[in-house]
Amino acid sequence: MVSAQLTLVRRIVGILGNVIALCLFLSPTPTFVRIVKKKSVEEYSPMPYLATLINCSVWVLYGLPVVHPESTLVLTINGTGILIEIVFLTIYFVYCGRKKQRLVIAVVLAAEIVFMAILAAMIFTLQHNTDQRTMSVGIVCCVFNVMMYAAPLSVMKMVIRTKSVEFMPFWLSVAGFLNAGVWTIYALMPLDPYIAIPNGIGCVFGLAQLILYGIYYKNTKKILALFQKPPNSLATDHIRNGQNNLATDHIHSGEINLAIVLAR
Repeated sequence: MVSAQLTLVRRIVGILGNVIALCLFLSPTPTFVRIVKKKSVEEYSPMPYLATLINCSVWVLYGLPVVHPESTLVLTINGTGILIEIVFLTIYFVYCGRKKQRLVIAVVLAAEIVFMAILAAMIFTLQHNTDQRTMSVGIVCCVFNVMMYAAPLSVMKMVIRTKSVEFMPFWLSVAGFLNAGVWTIYALMPLDPYIAIPNGIGCVFGLAQLILYGIYYKNTKKILALFQKPPNSLATDHIRNGQNNLATDHIHSGEINLAIVLAR
């Protein structure tokens, strides 16, 4: 009876995790609506979506019954994530006017396909039970997931440097924290260290972002209020330009919170 109840609770938590992760996967949609309307990718980078694609791919492999049984919810959300990222990357490729950027996308995609093919071939030919396959693919998943969750560190560094959270979206940070928290709980019923470890780390990073938001929120309002006033001196212009330069350098790092997203 206890086991059946625990399974039910785990399934409910997993479904909640699917919903939150889906919202994170879809969070760049306004960006791509803008790209389609302007018929240009402007200065947006394809790297967050390429990173999310490979992250979802290794988790789909992990969720296969022949690798890690009873991981249907991990399989479904990451399979959905792959489809979403393919759509985003296709739009980017169509509206990217630079041959160099298209070449980069093609090369990275080819590298990801080769990597997944080699990984799948190795675990299905050299390993003959689910325990061995779970450990091998699980370690790879942990590495990719920790890298994804660590990506927003550049944005956090910018927040501390500028004392402003203008370019660290609050609700995206909240969603990332909740996503990591839900999947950590999911991984504890029963214990799945390959899901629990990276998402536990994700909880720490997500909480750190929320703490920074609380610390610098009032200061951000003061800065934005200052910028809304007509500049009274060249000094004000220099401050504004400094903020904008930092934003240009780091704006795309904020998107990877999705991505950050990122479901397990």
